[in-house]
Amino acid sequence: MKYFLRWLIRALFNLIARVEVTGYEHLPKEGSFVIATNHLGIVDAPMAFYALDRWDMFVLVAEKWEKVALFRWLSKYFNLIFIDRYNPDVKTLRKVIKLMEEENILVIAPEGTRSRTGALIEAKPGVSYLAAKLNRPILPVALTGTEDKALLANLKRLKRTRMTVTAGPAFTLPPLPKENRDEALKQYTDEIMCRIAALLPEKYRGVYAEHPRLRELLEKKERTQYVEKKFSHT
Repeated sequence: MKYFLRWLIRALFNLIARVEVTGYEHLPKEGSFVIATNHLGIVDAPMAFYALDRWDMFVLVAEKWEKVALFRWLSKYFNLIFIDRYNPDVKTLRKVIKLMEEENILVIAPEGTRSRTGALIEAKPGVSYLAAKLNRPILPVALTGTEDKALLANLKRLKRTRMTVTAGPAFTLPPLPKENRDEALKQYTDEIMCRIAALLPEKYRGVYAEHPRLRELLEKKERTQYVEKKFSHT
């Protein structure tokens, strides 16, 4: 059944969208890692299984979807983990930690919910806490074109939607300090979101558009591109 469902996901995406995936070279070569992505629409979760043909991925999903019978059924085949976004969910966190110790891949959306504007909204610190706790590389991934409204509008016109999946270089967060934890969590959360924002077109950067850390990352990206372009012509 799971092989058929994976095939069905790819077939459906190819039917309704033109998906461009870039950044495969940034995938860690071995061991478990965390994929952190922005959240635009309901197709974001299955997009992970379209972009990566892996069976060891687990996707954190809002607890509200556990009430939907279809999602409970799909969770058996697509490794969905339902998590309480608003209250401490120790049981789920322990499960996630165990899965990571078994060298699985975790997919998370730091914003915790779909952006209604299409641009980045403020992320929740719980994800950065989890990422720091796991002590695993974090792979930032930026999605565009997966907004629900745009997708539905194009479906009504029988038009395929252009979607992009862009991965950037993996990075790690230092262990959480014993003091000033809230300040450190805010810094870690901003680091994750700015890494994602640096991969997005300007209109998608939202509340992080003017963040100093994002400016640093964009300037570094420009310098790198300049050097690469210069050497390519020598």
